[in-house]
Amino acid sequence: MSLEEALESQNVHAVFIATENRNHEENVRKFLEAGKHVLVEYPMTLSAAAAHELWALAEQKGKILHEEHIELLTEEYKQLKKEVDGKELVKGTLHFTGGSLDEQRFGFPSFSGIARLTFLVDLFGDLSVTSAIREEQKEKNYSKLTVHFETKNKRPLTWIEERAPAMKYAKQVNFHFSSGIVDSVPIAPPAAVGPFMQDQNLFARKLLGQVSQEELAAEKERILKCLDIAEEIRQLCGQWNLKSDLIFRSYSVTRIIYIIQDAHMCLFIPSTSTHATTVHLYWSRGK
Repeated sequence: MSLEEALESQNVHAVFIATENRNHEENVRKFLEAGKHVLVEYPMTLSAAAAHELWALAEQKGKILHEEHIELLTEEYKQLKKEVDGKELVKGTLHFTGGSLDEQRFGFPSFSGIARLTFLVDLFGDLSVTSAIREEQKEKNYSKLTVHFETKNKRPLTWIEERAPAMKYAKQVNFHFSSGIVDSVPIAPPAAVGPFMQDQNLFARKLLGQVSQEELAAEKERILKCLDIAEEIRQLCGQWNLKSDLIFRSYSVTRIIYIIQDAHMCLFIPSTSTHATTVHLYWSRGK
């Protein structure tokens, strides 16, 4: 069955969208407008505004829009959440590494890495972005996104999303609590039903009206909140046009520091060699 046939068929009531991230928005919109329920892989869209539009369209059409989030359904995550639940956070870091992604196809790292952001929001609740920095070495296809958050209780959290060719897929956590430290994701035996099927079963339960309005509202709030944060991160990283790297020549000085107080920006350039240095600007909200 072709895409056009699926859109027009009266026998197709729900669809699963598992395409490249850049195509999610267009396909979700087409099927919602055609009156179909939609399950889509994360991220639903590559912009927060589009996600809000699509959710409004789904509600207007009376259809279910479900964004897959299998990272919350693994047995390892469920065990981690049990270990974290009820503990008082002091500070924490989540550091993800993986192979390179084509940003044109998969989106800015805060969107392509929305699973890690969702992971933190689900564990620690509402987060406020305090700073964000994007580092790139395009000739090496290397990218590193570092985001600093505060929880509602003003506790610091750091998310690092780092990618390069052949970089090992790994997720490292280091959460300090008043009662101790959690420094690894627990190892847990697989469930009888895998996370993908659990997610599809949840979608089916929504279609059958077996999920409460309170649960649906909470999930919607979390999904859109995470996409809003992803958008904010992208905008912060773009404040100083990070994609257009600034090149400085190192001379005899040991370091150069620029501080622009009004913008709360600090630029630090080590000068340990005579080679050109690629500089990325760091933007931080001032207090």
